[in-house]
Amino acid sequence: MYLNVIELAESFGVDEGVVEGWVRHEGLPCVPDRGRFLFDRAQVVAWAASRGLAAKAGFLASERTAGSDKRLESLLRIGGIWRDAAASDVLKILEQVVSKLPGATPAVRQLLIQRLRAPGGVTWAPVGGGLALPHLRSPVALGRDAGTLALFLLREPLAISEPVPDVRPITRLLFFVAPSPRAHLELLGQLSAALTRGDLRRLVLEGAPDDKIFAALGAAETATGATATATEAKP
Repeated sequence: MYLNVIELAESFGVDEGVVEGWVRHEGLPCVPDRGRFLFDRAQVVAWAASRGLAAKAGFLASERTAGSDKRLESLLRIGGIWRDAAASDVLKILEQVVSKLPGATPAVRQLLIQRLRAPGGVTWAPVGGGLALPHLRSPVALGRDAGTLALFLLREPLAISEPVPDVRPITRLLFFVAPSPRAHLELLGQLSAALTRGDLRRLVLEGAPDDKIFAALGAAETATGATATATEAKP
C-alpha cells in the first residue's frame, strides 16, 4: 500500500512541508515517482515506530480499517441525528460534526473543515427517494478510531447541483467520514445496502424516533453481514 504526501500529512496532523522535511532530513523512506513522493506503508510504519509516532498515524491501522469493524449504529451515535435542520444550515452542522470527529487531531479536524468549506468540497451523492449520502469529495487517511455518521432530517428540501435520480426533493442526509479511502468505499457500500433492507429507509424518511432508527440500522447491518458471510461460504 502506497500513500502520498497529502495522506501522510493528514495522518500525522502536520503540514505537507513537514513530511517533505522528514524525507530530506529524517530519513523517511520514500519512492520518487514523476516528481512526487510515494510512501510504502510497511516502511513508514517501521520509521514512525522508531520515533514514537505510531500512535498518531492513521495509516498504521491494519488493512481492515475501523470503517469495516465499527457498526454503523455506533458511528451514528457518534455523529448524531439532527432534527428539523434548516437546509441553509447544513454546511455549518457538517462542520460541527467534523469538529467532534473522534480519533483525529485538532489540526486534522481543521483541515477537514477547510475542505468542507471549499467550493465542491462535498459530494452530495443523491440516491433517490429524498435521500442523499454526502461525504468529503476526497477521501482521507485518518486515525484508526476516526469515523462518524450523522443523519440530517431537513425541514425543507436541499438544493444541490448534482443530478438526482428521481424527482423527489432531498430532505434526508446521511453524512459520513471514514478513516481511510478503502474504509470510505466500504462504508458507502454498507450504507447503501442498509437502506435497501428492513425498515430503515422508511423510518428515516418518516423521521421516526431515534431509538427506532438506531435499532433498524443495527438490524439492517446484521442482515447485510449475514448475507455476505453466506455468500463467501458458497463453494
